[in-house]
Amino acid sequence: MSTSPDRYLDQAVDHALRGPDRDRNPRVGCVLVDTAGTVVGRGHHGGAGTPHAEVVALTAAGPRARGTTAYVTLEPCNHHGRTGPCAAALHEAGVARVVYAVPDPTEHATGGAAWLAAQGVPVEQHDHAQAQALVAAWARAAVLGRPHVTWKIASTLDGRVAAADGSSRWITSPEARHDAHALRSCVDAIIVGTGTALADDPALTARTPDGSTLPRQPLRVVVGHRDWPGGSRLSEGQEPALHLRTHDPFEVLDALALLGVHSVLLEGGPTLAGAFWAVGCIDELLVYLAPALLGTGRSAVPDLGITTVADTARLELADVDRVGPDLRLRLLPQPVTDHPPAAPAAALATEPTPPAPSLQED
Repeated sequence: MSTSPDRYLDQAVDHALRGPDRDRNPRVGCVLVDTAGTVVGRGHHGGAGTPHAEVVALTAAGPRARGTTAYVTLEPCNHHGRTGPCAAALHEAGVARVVYAVPDPTEHATGGAAWLAAQGVPVEQHDHAQAQALVAAWARAAVLGRPHVTWKIASTLDGRVAAADGSSRWITSPEARHDAHALRSCVDAIIVGTGTALADDPALTARTPDGSTLPRQPLRVVVGHRDWPGGSRLSEGQEPALHLRTHDPFEVLDALALLGVHSVLLEGGPTLAGAFWAVGCIDELLVYLAPALLGTGRSAVPDLGITTVADTARLELADVDRVGPDLRLRLLPQPVTDHPPAAPAAALATEPTPPAPSLQED
């Protein structure tokens, strides 16, 4: 039997899921519960520029909000944006207690819990796995100031993504490919370069083992200047692929952030990933490693400009699992402290880059 906080936070999560899947703001839900345990108000955030979940719930409850406990999936905000601070709205409505699941990680909105406590309103943070999962991608992006980027690689043991003749289907097993499709359905966007779009004509959809499309589909993004031909699979579907005509990773991520993208999967060739790596915009690597050798062929990793072992790019092995006959490794780049930070986006157009390649795979 669920405890009361879990029970009501479950309901708040259910309402939060009614909000837009891809938006600049997180999905948030709120329920107001009176002293008899009756829910008197429910609300969810409908997207950037609309009232926050707490305000929607307060409006629904009206005078019955006084004396209630508010169960909210995310800490009530404490800032004036296009809407007022939710912490103040809850206090003004006479809410007697606030239970929230996830602390707000943003500098401009955090502090609502502390503000309410200072006004004499009891506040409790209650861990809730579903609420945490609901905002995980948004929270990572909020801390980074841009979408979170995962570089996905499927390679042989000797780091090859294609044979000498260019063939690459299939290096990894059906189980690994199905696992990767499940990953696609969890991210907000998939990015490839125009070189991959022209060479492979990928669909970039998330599919089940029988080929059916999964309910949740990522935004498909192609980066580069060249057009792909009419009839391409990237032009099919309810939402054709977005074409960003740039070679600048910062411009790509800025454009996607404006579209409410919080998580990105790089599925293009090594040139595309190398450009993101060169400017410090790779947050994790997901490597599907097949127990196979090619000896020659296209490398999974481009020239990173590393000329000595002392400068080796070290990775932290965060997780490893077996997927069919293959291994799936999740790796985190180790922070570099003895090198200058990457050049800002504006400088990339005028300053020469190190030997790592640009997006000009096209």
